[in-house]
Parts: sequence; C-alpha cells; structure tokens
Amino acid sequence: MNQPAANDANELLKLDNQLCFPLYALSRMFTKAYQPYLQALDMTYPQYLVLMLLWEHQELTVKELGEKLLLDSGTLTPLLKRMEQRQWLSRRRDPSDERSVLIKLLPAGQALQAPACQIPMQLAEKLLLTPTEFENLRAQLHKLLAVLR
Repeated sequence: MNQPAANDANELLKLDNQLCFPLYALSRMFTKAYQPYLQALDMTYPQYLVLMLLWEHQELTVKELGEKLLLDSGTLTPLLKRMEQRQWLSRRRDPSDERSVLIKLLPAGQALQAPACQIPMQLAEKLLLTPTEFENLRAQLHKLLAVLR
C-alpha cells in the first residue's frame, strides 16, 4: 500500500481542505441564526423540529420521531417531557403496543404553527440564496444524509 508523501498528508489534514468542518460550523451557525425567531416563540431549535413533524403528522411514536430526527430516545425523552409540561403535546402508551409511546400534538402546540410559518421565509432571506440555489443545496444535503445513514 502506498503511503502519501508528507506534503500530500499535510494537505489532506488542513482544516480548509475538509468537508466536515464547514458542515459542523454551518450546523452551529444555522442553529444560532434560528435563535431570534425561536426565542420570540419561546422555543428551542430541537422543540421546533419536533413541532414541525407533529404539525405535519399530528401523532407519531417516539421511535418514529427519533428516526426522522436522527435522535435516540434518551435525547428525545427529556425534550418531550418539557414540551408536555408546556402542554404542546401529550405522551401516552400505545394501547395496541405498550412498548410504544405515542406523541400527539395538543392545541397549544398547534397554535404555534401560524407564527412559526414566518421562520423559513425569514431565514431564506437571511441566506441570500435564490430559490434554485436553495433547492440544489437542500438536495445535496439530503443526499449526503442518506449516504451517511
């Protein structure tokens, strides 16, 4: 097996030559960009993600939420408990499968959908991307997610 030359190895390990670092930094910056909009609704970014799924589906199991958000139940459970305390959602055992917990959107959680509708448009304006650029970037990111899953 050929060993890379020292100069090649040095180039491979430069931060600017990595794909992972800009994705990591962008993830952090994206979450930060959402903060002012989400603070106005008194919610966190992970709560926003859960609510988006519930606005779409009304009811999901914890397992389904975890699969869609790429989170384990250990991460989701405390988040869902806090959201339940705020009466945004309910948690109950599935009568047909006691091992499964159903998460259902409640009226207080539903009421957050209308003001949250502005967030994607506000963020899109901030990104300065054309609709085509936005769609192309989204497609590429979904492709990478699918490969890494």
